[in-house]
Amino acid sequence: MSVRKLKPITPGQRFRVVNGFDAITTDKPEKSLLAPLKKSGGRNSQGKMTMRHRGGGHKRRYRVIDFKRERHGVEAEIVSIQYDPNRTAFIALVQYADGEKRYVIAQNGMQVGQKIVSGDAAAPEIGNALFLSQIPLGTIISCIELRPGQGAVMARSAGTFAQLMAKDGKFVTIKLPSGETRLILATCMATIGAVSNSDHQLLVSGKAGRSRWLGRRPRTRPVAMNPVDHPMGGGEGRASGGHPRSKNGIPAKGYRTRSLTKDSNRYIVERRKK
Repeated sequence: MSVRKLKPITPGQRFRVVNGFDAITTDKPEKSLLAPLKKSGGRNSQGKMTMRHRGGGHKRRYRVIDFKRERHGVEAEIVSIQYDPNRTAFIALVQYADGEKRYVIAQNGMQVGQKIVSGDAAAPEIGNALFLSQIPLGTIISCIELRPGQGAVMARSAGTFAQLMAKDGKFVTIKLPSGETRLILATCMATIGAVSNSDHQLLVSGKAGRSRWLGRRPRTRPVAMNPVDHPMGGGEGRASGGHPRSKNGIPAKGYRTRSLTKDSNRYIVERRKK
């Protein structure tokens, strides 16, 4: 994977850094795995805006991803690596021996023609999905379940990975991308390898219009508002705005909002770094 810096022939391209898309092998998605995707514009069922700065953007179709990998012991061949407009990671189209096709999150190093498998019979190789109890210590993993059979919920975005640190009875200890160390049931599944498109963090959009294409509307700085509009508004001249906080008055930058009595707190061995 690589990135390209464009020639500054327009103001919008002067600082733009784009993805090289070296890993992508086709630009035609699998029609049988596409689903419609409706935009809400940040409004709820009553039509009220519950999320600001949403709206517009290019029309998308959802790619149905297999996060569960429940076809254990059946080999699948990687047909192509594709771009997905709904996520930062690339996705891989795989075909099973009986002809069924599915999309899975692509890991770094996946190649077209490679065979992947999930379940007890799988070897700890890139792209294979195994139970955490069967993965060797120190292995880099991604697409991790939090409850058995739930499907992958953690370490799914571009370039992310976790590491298997220890095994103890029915739990394993995993160091997550955030730096948090936590216990997860050994009967949960994870995929070997780091998620693809690790250069995603190096991209630079170059102009405000690209944010509009992605469905993000402009955001006004709270300090520029009036006191009636935001806790950080008002003041004579360019007042700094005091302590950074949300529109609801909740402090930002370091204030912990996680409940102290949350049931899953007991599974967290070490909190993420500030």
